[in-house]
Amino acid sequence: MVSATPLIGGIPAGPELLIILLVLVLLFGANKIPKLARSTGQAMGEFKKGREQVEEELKDMQDGEKADSTLDDEDDDLDELETETDKETST
Repeated sequence: MVSATPLIGGIPAGPELLIILLVLVLLFGANKIPKLARSTGQAMGEFKKGREQVEEELKDMQDGEKADSTLDDEDDDLDELETETDKETST
């Protein structure tokens, strides 16, 4: 029994890929396809760099929040010590 591969759906291979390449050549011309591929690669690289920068900034923000919360805890401890010292000196 021979199984048929669908033309639509899934990853294009075989005849579908040839049709796509033919349409690209007709639309853009053989000279512009390498330039188009190069600019697409550069755009993907810039997108990756931007994504990494955003992830790094988010990580720094999360680390900053953790540091702020430990500083707040230390400030609370200091306030408690000051009130205890004030109570002792007032008596």
